[in-house]
Amino acid sequence: MVADSNSVAPELREFISRNFLFSDQGFAYGDDASFLREGIIDSLGVMELVTFVEKQYGIAVADHELLPSNFDSVNQLSSFITSKLATPLMRGSGCSSTNS
Repeated sequence: MVADSNSVAPELREFISRNFLFSDQGFAYGDDASFLREGIIDSLGVMELVTFVEKQYGIAVADHELLPSNFDSVNQLSSFITSKLATPLMRGSGCSSTNS
């Protein structure tokens, strides 16, 4: 799959709007807004978001990658996803080229 943050971010905003904000009016936050600090997603929601990311983008997320630096905003998550997709040998292995 070829993806960059310009294509990933809109998909993430759409998913979060519909599944966590229960809105079809779009994502009303900036792409750097913290999901947890802003109350957009709670800890259980993070797990739902991980499942979406794994299915939507065909990547595996390892436990050690479940960090705010990867999953706490649209921009952080977009960067995480695109870095995983850009490293074909890492796809599905739970490894990331992103050091945390």
